[in-house]
Amino acid sequence: MTADDRPLVVVLGASGFIGSAVTRELAKRPVRLRAVARRPPRPPSAPVADVESRSADLTVKDRLAEAVRDADAVVHLVAALSGGKSWRGADDDPESERVNVGLVRDLVDVLADGSRAGSRAGGTAGPPAVLFAGTTAQAGTTERIRIDGTEPDLPETAYDRQKLRAEEVVKKATAEGAVRGISLRLPTVFGHGADSTAADRGVVSAMARRALEGRPLTMWNDGSVLRDLLYVDDVVRAFAAALDNAEPLAGRHWLLGTGAARRLGDVFALIAEVVSAHTGLPPVPVTVVEPPAGAARSTDFHSVEVDSSAFRRVTGWRPEVPLREALTRTVAALASSSVPTR
Repeated sequence: MTADDRPLVVVLGASGFIGSAVTRELAKRPVRLRAVARRPPRPPSAPVADVESRSADLTVKDRLAEAVRDADAVVHLVAALSGGKSWRGADDDPESERVNVGLVRDLVDVLADGSRAGSRAGGTAGPPAVLFAGTTAQAGTTERIRIDGTEPDLPETAYDRQKLRAEEVVKKATAEGAVRGISLRLPTVFGHGADSTAADRGVVSAMARRALEGRPLTMWNDGSVLRDLLYVDDVVRAFAAALDNAEPLAGRHWLLGTGAARRLGDVFALIAEVVSAHTGLPPVPVTVVEPPAGAARSTDFHSVEVDSSAFRRVTGWRPEVPLREALTRTVAALASSSVPTR
């Protein structure tokens, strides 16, 4: 197989926290890899892939079309976060709807227009594969703590509703034969991306940073709320596994998770312990505080555990990094990238 014969995989949002990690993983493969983001993506070190980095405003449809031209597979990891920081501001940010939903509509439109026969990711002919990053929160506050993807979707925040609408666009385009769409719904993802221009702004890394600064770790509840925490390295292996199994996965959403949810109080205590081991200083305290006015959502107090057995049966994927090891790696990376104030 010549370089030009290798499948072309395009990562949209390649400079983000998850996008940079997915790009780094796919760069290990004998493919043509096009990494696209608004900010110039950092090229992976020592890639096996033939890597091309592009900077583009993907909300301009012509530029999006150029970014995905001739793609065999597209990994869509672009999301609008209010001020670049959080999903919580989607209610008040008109741009979030345009990016989180409108960009997906544009993507399937341009892929349908430019769809061609020939080599596709995984060596099969047909429409391009599209991997879409959804969220397990699209289900809302379910009656059961343990979810498996069969429960009805009743999203409760603007961001989750937008993710659901975008996922429905991908499913419809798959049913019409325009793409082979796969939605991977993610739980709470954490870690540290060395090649990312966007830091992990999730609760785990936020608490690790606080502990490195010597500040108490604060909870909005008594610590009994359960969260299924998935390390970013395990997430990117799931995306790679989805690309390898695009045909049987296409047309559905699939949940990712460890299947072993943890009490947030225990997680925060473990973060304090891991930071203490790294710094040699006593663990910072974990305290309960009232949330800022208007900041809390019902989902903040709803426990979730994810049964990803359906995805595992098709792909053979499973999480590999234990929580303590994942936290140790995250703390070490955060500490090396900043100077603690303690």
